[in-house]
Amino acid sequence: MAELKHVGRVSLTKKKCIVVYRTLPGDAHNCLIVPTENLPDAYHDALINLVESNAGQTAYEFAEVMSRSTFPDGSTMLAALHAQGRLIKVGTSDIEMTPTNSNSIVLSELNQIIAEQRGVAVDDLSLKANAPEVKKRETTSVAETVEPTLTATVPATLEAQAKQFRSDADRLSKQAAELRRQAEVLMPTVKKTKVTTES
Repeated sequence: MAELKHVGRVSLTKKKCIVVYRTLPGDAHNCLIVPTENLPDAYHDALINLVESNAGQTAYEFAEVMSRSTFPDGSTMLAALHAQGRLIKVGTSDIEMTPTNSNSIVLSELNQIIAEQRGVAVDDLSLKANAPEVKKRETTSVAETVEPTLTATVPATLEAQAKQFRSDADRLSKQAAELRRQAEVLMPTVKKTKVTTES
């Protein structure tokens, strides 16, 4: 069986997932995944077919090909999964990549290997940080997961740029809160209980 990129599982639960972004801009220790277990059949099959396709296997990040591919209902994959709350932010150390049924590697370790091969830091692996030539396109792709109306236009002045950054930060903050909520749905945080002894 040929090795497949972008497929993995949550280490603790062993539930299968597709890794949409191996790292996030400015957040190299987290990734974005879509759990495949509870997807509608049509979505599941379309995603797996895309992962197995040449376009899927040659994509640096799976989000690149998802942002220009559609589900059978005509919706764009990346935008549709975000709108349905199916994109989950997870720590890279909590994901095992499974290129074959018999091989696995923790995503954080894989990212380290890729960074060493490229001669960059893990923090520089994200498309936005590592590839200035695709920065505008990547900004648009990330924006599609946050808010489709966000433009990739570079502001003309520092004041306008600062305003744009604040606006983007507000939107990303809302997305982060939503991703945390989805993470809790996927795997609730185990709260430590204090044991008190009363005499």
